[in-house]
Amino acid sequence: MDFTAVPLVPGTFTIGKRFGFEAGHLLPGLPLGHKCARQHGHSYKVELVLASSSLEEPGFVADFGALAPFATFLKNELDHRNLHEILPVEPTSECLAQFLAGWFIKNLQPVIPGRLVAVLVRETGRSWARFDVEGQ
Repeated sequence: MDFTAVPLVPGTFTIGKRFGFEAGHLLPGLPLGHKCARQHGHSYKVELVLASSSLEEPGFVADFGALAPFATFLKNELDHRNLHEILPVEPTSECLAQFLAGWFIKNLQPVIPGRLVAVLVRETGRSWARFDVEGQ
């Protein structure tokens, strides 16, 4: 087969990287008796989704290693903490995804190629929330 005949069609490249941390929270706005109104914990999985219409050398949206400061932030600031006590938002998965998107845009977006498209937060293997970034 002549691979040179295969066209490189225009489009958007998308990458994702998953991170994890352990933390507890409670949601006091829920009715009495709701299990999430009590203190409980999760093994959170956070996935960053980045996109670009062009690639940096050697052919990356962003080098996965350039995302290491995000892992450091999760480990140093959120891991094994009570999220209800430290976050400036209610520690729902939805609000946590939005908060983490804001942290990423403020701290990493200026120094890496690609743009943040979304942050996905999983509390369990079956439950997740996704925040899609607008205007990036």
